[in-house]
Amino acid sequence: MHWRFSTLQFVLIILLFVFLLTFVQMGLLSIAIEKLGLSMAQGMTLLFSSLLGSMLNLPLTTIKAEPPEVGLNTPDPRSMLRLPPLPFTGRTIIAINVGGCLVPLVFSASLIYRFPFSVIELVVAIILVSAICYFSSRPVAGFGIGMPPLVAPVAAALTAVMLNHELAAPLAYICGTLGVLFGADLLRMKDIGKLGAPIASIGGAGTFDGIFLTGIVAVLLT
Repeated sequence: MHWRFSTLQFVLIILLFVFLLTFVQMGLLSIAIEKLGLSMAQGMTLLFSSLLGSMLNLPLTTIKAEPPEVGLNTPDPRSMLRLPPLPFTGRTIIAINVGGCLVPLVFSASLIYRFPFSVIELVVAIILVSAICYFSSRPVAGFGIGMPPLVAPVAAALTAVMLNHELAAPLAYICGTLGVLFGADLLRMKDIGKLGAPIASIGGAGTFDGIFLTGIVAVLLT
């Protein structure tokens, strides 16, 4: 069990709390929760589980890391968090982020169970968004994988509306969150050992790398 709670993350948590309060006041969260068929209590539980879980990484294994490749020393300007490169240690811990991976996986599984999606539309939606996330993501030395913030939610919303207009909202959440996990995380694992990062979480930095917000924004766009 590995905790990462840096000063930057603390500041981001405070900012996110302010954002969430504004989000609730504007009624956007209520709209997203209603579209997903949740009660307000269930929606807030999901939200704060993702927020708090984003600070918790569960280590899986450690791999040998190479020095960052030439051209990867400067953070990608399109990444959502432009962090300075972390010190190269020669090893990278592979972990699962609770808020950015486990919570979205469990909630996506519950949506698949509750709504009558066909296997074909689920597979097609996840593959399409995963492919878009893969080709729009880039390795960032000392940090991980960066991706433009609006690519995943817009791709998920458009995909869901095209495949199943009646159930577009839950389908957008599923393919948005799983698309980021598969396309920008799992399929990019081959690049992790070349980044010189001390830790690489499946689910990234949790809430802050946009996986939770990807699902919510995708729902709002449907």
